[in-house]
Amino acid sequence: MKKEEVKKVVREGYARVAKAESSCCAPQNPCCGTTNLAADLSKKIGYTDEDLQSVPEGANLGLGCGNPVALASLKEGEVVLDLGSGAGFDCFLAANQVGKTGKVIGVDMTPEMVEKARDNARRGNYQNVEFRLGEIENLPVADNHADIIISNCVINLSPDKERVFQEAFRVLKPGGRLMVSDIVLIDELPESVKNSVAAYIGCLAGATLKDEYVGAVKAAGFKQVSIIDETSFATNYAPNDPTIQALVNDSGIPRADLKKLGSSIRSVKVHAIKPGK
Repeated sequence: MKKEEVKKVVREGYARVAKAESSCCAPQNPCCGTTNLAADLSKKIGYTDEDLQSVPEGANLGLGCGNPVALASLKEGEVVLDLGSGAGFDCFLAANQVGKTGKVIGVDMTPEMVEKARDNARRGNYQNVEFRLGEIENLPVADNHADIIISNCVINLSPDKERVFQEAFRVLKPGGRLMVSDIVLIDELPESVKNSVAAYIGCLAGATLKDEYVGAVKAAGFKQVSIIDETSFATNYAPNDPTIQALVNDSGIPRADLKKLGSSIRSVKVHAIKPGK
């Protein structure tokens, strides 16, 4: 798919997620059973019960593949930028750590997500969090503005990852840090998955090989680039609907190709520094 088509598909897919969450998959909602799927998925990828209870209801949509805030070593007074902030889950966790003297900026390209995040911030009375509509390839943020950039299973969705990391480098202060959780590959995906709309929304078809991902971070100018954690990403731990379930049920991808996914997908946490301080 062309870049603009990819963005359109992803935007529409996550708009549906934002709209569905308000009427389904809330705790004990009969349409989803008695288990909060988003909370269950989040605990499997590194969030604690305390994390889940400390944010406004509806902020966690179960769309992550790790917990970048836990490894970000945030300090009071810092400016945090979240790329692809969704309904605000990681932003609110970060806000609790940087305190009143700090600031958190979330950027998301889906209007429905930004609206939902802003509503969550109002309900949670977060004075140090701001959500901006924009693309992570063209961040609506000034040069040398943020102390740290976080992102959770979003950069893999971008059709221009090199540009994303260039923008991240631009908006970070000298000495600023990058701490992202994301999906990468150790083997090429089958063509049927690469060309699947459902797989793009599900953070798979847009993923690149691990070495290419790290190479893009380095090419943007970052130093001390390292993968500080890497785990197999079982498909049943994948982000919330409409992702893996769409692949299995609706995409028409051959079962044999789906079986290859488990051995190809990795969840990684990448850390890097912008030099100059």
